[in-house]
Amino acid sequence: MGIQVILVDDHRIVREGLRSLLTNEPDIEVIAEAESGMSTLKLVQETSPDIVIMDVAMTDLNGIEATHKILTINPDIKVIALSMYTDKRFVMGMLRAGASAYLPKDCAFEELAQAIHTVAANKTYLSSSIVDIVVKDYFHHLEDPDTSAFSVLTSREREVLQLLAEGKAIREVAGLLSLS
Repeated sequence: MGIQVILVDDHRIVREGLRSLLTNEPDIEVIAEAESGMSTLKLVQETSPDIVIMDVAMTDLNGIEATHKILTINPDIKVIALSMYTDKRFVMGMLRAGASAYLPKDCAFEELAQAIHTVAANKTYLSSSIVDIVVKDYFHHLEDPDTSAFSVLTSREREVLQLLAEGKAIREVAGLLSLS
């Protein structure tokens, strides 16, 4: 049995393209696809994949929060962030949430395949364009503690904030998150 993967991206064409490329890898099997963070959580519980390839910016539950929740459900699952966003906020958010790899969407497919094999071997993978961001953030935090919203707010508070920022009404947010 090969490496079992779930593809998560809110763009169908991206998921289909990744699936098509990954089918040519003999030891990688795409077992499911999801278009949102919430549907990913359900799939993770049902299928228990080895790796989740996760977009960062999605509606209803972003990749950062979804990664955190996935690893709460099953800490053995590896998450690979694959995003068009390469700024510090997203990169460090995903890594702090527990992602094992971060790649920009403009990377070559061979690099994604290498990242999959690297994290499947319980190692961390960072694209060369991401390494500089991580190193600079590391040295910056040696001198200055994190006081961003991500460090101050709880996971649930960040979920509520994201849904409100997306323009959802308070009742709608409560319904989506099963809150009274």
